[in-house]
Order: sequence, then C-alpha cells, then structure tokens
Amino acid sequence: MPGADSHGQTVYAVTLVRHGRTAYNAAGKLQGQVDIPLNDTGLWQADRTAQALYERYVKGSGRTPIVVSSPLERACQTAERFAQLAGVQVAVDERVKERSFGEWEGCRWSDLEQNYPRDFGMWKRFQDGEMRHGAEAKASVGRRGALAVEDWASRAGQDHELFVFSHGAWISQTAQKLMHLDVVDPTYASISGPDNGHWVRFRVLRTLDGALLWRMTEFNRGPSVEPGVDWNDPFAANGSGEDSAHDTAAAVPPVL
Repeated sequence: MPGADSHGQTVYAVTLVRHGRTAYNAAGKLQGQVDIPLNDTGLWQADRTAQALYERYVKGSGRTPIVVSSPLERACQTAERFAQLAGVQVAVDERVKERSFGEWEGCRWSDLEQNYPRDFGMWKRFQDGEMRHGAEAKASVGRRGALAVEDWASRAGQDHELFVFSHGAWISQTAQKLMHLDVVDPTYASISGPDNGHWVRFRVLRTLDGALLWRMTEFNRGPSVEPGVDWNDPFAANGSGEDSAHDTAAAVPPVL
C-alpha cells in the first residue's frame, strides 16, 4: 500500500469528519460530487466543529494532527478551519471524495421519490435502486476510502492523529469497510453517515502480524451548542434563519 510503513507504525487515532451544512442540505437536495460551498450555517458549524476537535483531541495532547480533505469545496472549507487552529496544512486526497450519485445529483429527495418511486424505494431499502442511475457502488466507495485512511494512518506514529474531512456517504461506507462489516452486511446498511459537522472516531491497533484493527470509540459526536440553539438553523432566533428550507431538510432521510 502506498505510504504504508514497513515497521508497522500507525497514528494514535483517526477521526472522520463530515463537512458543514450547504444550500443543498438546506433544500433537501442530493449532493454527491456536486461541488458547492458551505452556506452561512455551514460556516458557523465548521468554526464550532474545528474548535471542538482542537479542544478535545489536540490541545495539550502532545500529538500532531495530520489533516486530509476531500477535494470538494465544502469539505476543504471545514478542514481549513480546523487546520488553522492546529497550525498545520491540509492535504487533499481524491480518494476521500463523496460517493457519486450519477444523474440523481442535484435533485431534491422529494422529486426523486415522485419521479422514480420504484428505484428510490429500493435505495431506501438498501436494494441498489440508485445504481440504475449511474451511482458509484457502495463497495467501491468503501474500498477507496479504507485504502486512503489506512495509507495516511500508516505514515506516522503514536505522536500523531489523523483527521479526515469528507462526506456522509463516504464516511458511512468507509467506516463499514474498515471494520469489515461489509462481510456480514454487503448492503452497507449497518452504519449511517454522521450529521453535518459531526464525526466518527477510531482508535487504531495492530495485530501481531501487522494487520490494522479499528475500534470505534465515538459515533456522530459533535460540538455542544447553547440551549435553544438549533444546530441546523442557528440564526432562526434573529429572523435570518433558513426558514422553510430547514423544515424541508428535517424530513430528509439519512445518507444511504
């Protein structure tokens, strides 16, 4: 594997972080590899996610963060907020890009359900209805994601941590591949993607023969917010929130 260390070194922990909110999230649209930036809520989330990650895992730990991002702007923006706090650079890796959803990208979930009821229903039941419309196979996403994470995790020792900033479907499928859940559940239905600005964290271990083991220690963890503040619509109280768009997104199914 490129970048893997022959002596079996590995970083202390790996954290997979989902980007902040975008206009597509707010409108209930399927993003995939469409490249759009964070909206105001997403920038607000990214700042708080960066601060929480830094305070929890970097400050005073004695460990240096390695920061890797998907090339898509929304992930890079989220990664940059954290990297600036930590005083490190962001490395961009194509293998960390979101799953492609083919011709469904940019469509509202409600329109997909109306226009493609059979295939949309199959997708929600983890029966690959999206594959009829040019989506990338979940197994392919899991493989490229796991290869990227294992590669970067093997480039440094216990005095480093790896933070990968990516996307909901990518995190879901990569986490399942790392933990070999695809062997018992090839539909990749065992772990959903985290919320915007939330993360999944693993401790990284090695067996005596050098194989990597992944122990999930946190799932869908995110920053604490003040009582009464809506994580997905923090500006609602002052009348400048996402309004009806937030209500639409609230009904969107989890990333599959």
